[in-house]
Amino acid sequence: QEHVAESGGGSVQAGGSLTLSCPASFPGDIYDSNCLGWFRQPTGEERQGLAILFTGDDRTDYVDSVKGRFTISRDKVNNTLNLHMTNLRSEDTAVYYCAAGRVGRSAHCQRKPERFLYWGQGTQVTVSS
Repeated sequence: QEHVAESGGGSVQAGGSLTLSCPASFPGDIYDSNCLGWFRQPTGEERQGLAILFTGDDRTDYVDSVKGRFTISRDKVNNTLNLHMTNLRSEDTAVYYCAAGRVGRSAHCQRKPERFLYWGQGTQVTVSS
């Protein structure tokens, strides 16, 4: 399966900001995914769902640890999925992935990896204190 490439990762000091982006159209995504999300995986840990966006009603949802600091959005003109991250902490250090899937209704778009069929290749974010 071909993966899309996220961009915007890198190293930043605690308190800083980064914006991650990936194409909102994934190779092989002929069904026009309506559930878009961002995940991260720290070294040696499981993949964690951070934020989702359901395109049908623009509903968003965030894990508690990033609420108020991270914002998921879709740029319809450039067809990209973005994650704007502020007030970054050392515990935000991880590989970050964008993902897409198709669900029947808004409530089914959840921060669970099994809801997503298409994944980005991952980009490293390192936050130093």
